[in-house]
Amino acid sequence: MNIALHPTATVLPAAPVELPEFARRHANLADPDFGACVLSCSDEWFAPAERMLQSSSPVFVVGKFDDHGKWMDGWETRRRRNGGHDHAVIQLGLPGVIRGLDIDTSHFTGNFPPAASVEACHLAGSPDEHTVWTEILPAAALGSSAHHFFAIDDARVWTHLRLHIYPDGGVARLRVYGQPASDWEGKDRSALHEVSALQHGGRIVAYNDAHFGVPFRLIMPGRGINMGDGWETRRRREPGNDWCIVQLGRMAIVERIEVDTAHFKGNYPDSVSIQAALVTQGTDQSIVTQAMFWDTLLPEQKTAMDKQHFYDREQIRPLGPVNHVRLNIFPDGGVSRLRIWGRLLD
Repeated sequence: MNIALHPTATVLPAAPVELPEFARRHANLADPDFGACVLSCSDEWFAPAERMLQSSSPVFVVGKFDDHGKWMDGWETRRRRNGGHDHAVIQLGLPGVIRGLDIDTSHFTGNFPPAASVEACHLAGSPDEHTVWTEILPAAALGSSAHHFFAIDDARVWTHLRLHIYPDGGVARLRVYGQPASDWEGKDRSALHEVSALQHGGRIVAYNDAHFGVPFRLIMPGRGINMGDGWETRRRREPGNDWCIVQLGRMAIVERIEVDTAHFKGNYPDSVSIQAALVTQGTDQSIVTQAMFWDTLLPEQKTAMDKQHFYDREQIRPLGPVNHVRLNIFPDGGVSRLRIWGRLLD
């Protein structure tokens, strides 16, 4: 494909946006890093549908064209002249409960869809003509070059989505924020499991501050790629300390902990500690209050810059089975990853 780019082309980033709570606490289940992909679409004349799943923020490149016209960073269909509307089928990277959507039309001004709706299904294979779809977002109005956040109140687990745009146009990015589902049946009870991991059902319950970072990155797989890939609080100017509460994907007896300060050098916490409890009832808000009085799982430990800190039975107190932990950082700073390993109970 020929790409024509004016020698003085300018790249314009998307405008910054304030994320809603569901986008700060939950991962994007449609991220290609998890294996999400576009299975099919009705049309992608101007820009491929898979481009709207990219994890990077969309950009606009002034003066950039390809064989089909103006290059756009997203999915864009041709102008419909025969009725109907366009759609794309997406396989989520991680099956899960969807808490919210972002249908982002950044840089699509005279070519954005006036409306969109979303359906979902749960199945082991790929959808076909016999698949039963459930509407999770009725047709909603979209605007020019903007994020469109929609909270979803549905506790069912989904594996695939079908995005409808009416009647045609372009979507820069589709984000599907949710809680991954995990199947613990058949897991080896004698082995250590990373029960805090996002892909194993770990969940951010609450945090007191996240000025610079996104808390759910704490429980992502792999090490952080830069200082933005983690949880970082503002500089504390008053007494106290910062904290983040994580619900484990499964109740377990904790035997190993990792606190990774990768890339945090002039802003890592001076020290950390962890409290834990077995919570059997209550709401997220009541857990915040209860957590102040939880027993100490890991006494306060000094930390160092850009380093993986590992703790085992010598430092970890034997509290028995737990399903929630509270990471305390003193007094503030950034942590890239928190990993809790434990043994499952029958």
